[in-house]
Amino acid sequence: MQRTDRIVISAIEGMGGVGKTELAIQYAQRYIAEYSGGICWLQAREGKLDAQILQLAELDLGLKVRQEWRGQSLTTEEQVAWCWRNWQPPEGLVLLVLDDVTNWGECHPVLPKNLSRFRVLVTTRQRLQGTFFELALDVLPQPIALELLKSLVEDAGQIERERETAERLCQWLGNLPLGLQLVGIYLKQDPDLSLATMLERLKRQRLKHEAIDLEAQPEQEAPFVTAQRGVRAAFELSWQELDEFTANVGRLLSLFAPEVIPWKLVELAAQNLAWDESALETSRRQLYSHYLIQREGLGIYRVHPLIREFLQDKLEGSEQVQALQQAFAAAMVTIAQQISNSSTSQNIHSFSVAIPHLIETTQNWIAAVKDEDLVWPFRGIAQFYERQGLYALAEPYYQQCLAVVKKRLGDEHYVVAISLNNLALLYYSQGRYIDAESLNQQALKLRGYLFEDKHPDVAQSLNNLALVYKAQGRYSDAEPLLVQALELNKHLLGEEHPVVVASLGNLGSLYYSQGRYRQAEPLLVQALELHKHLLGEDHLNVAASLNNLALLYKAQGQYNKAEPLYQQGLELSKRLLGEDHPDVAQSINNLGSFYYSQGRYNKAEPLYQQGLELSKRLLGEDHPDVATSINNLAALYLYQGQHNEAEPLFLQGLKMRQDLLGDKHPDVATSLNNLALLRCFQERYGEAKQLYEQALEIAEQSLGKNHPNTVVFRKNLDDVQIVIASQQQTSTSEPQA
Repeated sequence: MQRTDRIVISAIEGMGGVGKTELAIQYAQRYIAEYSGGICWLQAREGKLDAQILQLAELDLGLKVRQEWRGQSLTTEEQVAWCWRNWQPPEGLVLLVLDDVTNWGECHPVLPKNLSRFRVLVTTRQRLQGTFFELALDVLPQPIALELLKSLVEDAGQIERERETAERLCQWLGNLPLGLQLVGIYLKQDPDLSLATMLERLKRQRLKHEAIDLEAQPEQEAPFVTAQRGVRAAFELSWQELDEFTANVGRLLSLFAPEVIPWKLVELAAQNLAWDESALETSRRQLYSHYLIQREGLGIYRVHPLIREFLQDKLEGSEQVQALQQAFAAAMVTIAQQISNSSTSQNIHSFSVAIPHLIETTQNWIAAVKDEDLVWPFRGIAQFYERQGLYALAEPYYQQCLAVVKKRLGDEHYVVAISLNNLALLYYSQGRYIDAESLNQQALKLRGYLFEDKHPDVAQSLNNLALVYKAQGRYSDAEPLLVQALELNKHLLGEEHPVVVASLGNLGSLYYSQGRYRQAEPLLVQALELHKHLLGEDHLNVAASLNNLALLYKAQGQYNKAEPLYQQGLELSKRLLGEDHPDVAQSINNLGSFYYSQGRYNKAEPLYQQGLELSKRLLGEDHPDVATSINNLAALYLYQGQHNEAEPLFLQGLKMRQDLLGDKHPDVATSLNNLALLRCFQERYGEAKQLYEQALEIAEQSLGKNHPNTVVFRKNLDDVQIVIASQQQTSTSEPQA
């Protein structure tokens, strides 16, 4: 505005209520001395600028506007140009303010031409296209918004006393200056009104609350502000400039969460409405040019919180409300279906911007989701967190899903069985085996009833219940279920299907746990080969198969075969899941256990420590995997001669396993055996004997008399009995990892 060589045009742009007019007023007041030629303020929204200028010239400047020149009548545009050339006073800079421009094409022809004494300041709710300077105003930063509110209320200390609520109030208002000003003045008029009550009323009444809707106040009570209209009326001015198609796009946007919106999600919903793609793009540009949406990055937009409230109000009064809600819900279902239990860390990250909108669907628009799709929004969110190992964040969505489907569909619907199954799988991952068992049994019973035991979903429930039994050490209960699931899957899906291959791997893993290595090996080898063939080398199921086969080879003493499989499985898990995931922690622990079994303690220790820290952080202190990591690290310390470090870990691991798995679990027997070995090193043979006896009893009951672990425990007991009998002071017992 300080250039003197030519006419200067500057534009203040931004959404309604952001303070454009206020800034223009303050500029004019601050620099009034610079404009000795006068300040001219015109209301551009009202149109007919030429008539306003001619009227001003005659009434305020005392000019008699020339109507003709050399016998020729002057056009209105020529008469306006004459006014600018004959402006009074004849010297000094002139500030011309065009407030609230809606049509720059109509304004530009009547501006002064080649008159360097004029400075033109434009305010507009649009993004103007021109060679002039543009200043785009944004909402206030949060600290400044709080300061503005503080400056307006009667008691400035109220803001500090209710600081957290004040911040939430500013956030609800989107830090919009007009909203803050109106609410601040309203609070000043009622000093006893708490911020919490003010916020609650705004949330309930939204833009219709009298604090921010001046039309809702008696005229004599309406506060003086620069903009003589409330927030809703300010937005209404921009809304009136939209065509009907663009208005519907705005209504659609109101359904999204108050977070950044990938435009591809809008396009996905638009496809469900059979909207023309080019028309949608035109509407996007129109909404952007009118500051009704803000661009946050490539293909990413945001709707201001109060504009979102305004658009939702427009949605509620529209005949399109149901169609728009259904289209939005269908788009969210499509996104949720893409988040699978085999998603990698890179895949999962790509969905992060969609998660708030899926959450919005579950909270506010679930009624628009079809019955058959009811599970998907909840499952998509839960899977997003579950694939990152964030089980606690996933749990409420599975629980909410089960409650919602039961309420809408009743207790005997196949979707209910799906919800039961999904929650059960989460509980299994959390080590909550009793809860998982109950839900799996319910799902199996319901699926058996609905599908007469002849459906892949029945096989899935058989498999999942068997996995819970296996985790509980109930191998004899698990085996028939896994065999039945495998046969049913083969019958229904064929020999070469990923689900069938998973069944093969699960049965092979059970045989491994039972010490039936000869039966386990062909199943685990076949599962690995088929997973690679059907799913490709880079798949989570391949990583699991590598790990399972490595465990078997280690147990058989085939270390040369085991080590590369462990390393491949760990590398693949890290690449697909990222460094921070429970499956990665388990792979790290397994590789450490492999090195421990070879006596390579220096390589085992950092892996054990890393696996333990990662498991604790991701799974919490009370999880069976954490207990296993503690036991393994304790066994390592024992064989390194660090008995004082080993003892508290052995005791902690034993108690955790007893609390989490019950007193008769095979893992409890392992912990008892290892603690007994420590007692032998401490020459406390009587205590060791009792611990070995307990371990052997549990192992014989849960694993059988010929299981490798049972054989080791029996040998250890025999050895300590010999020591006690002969009063020897050495032991040759072996710990179990």
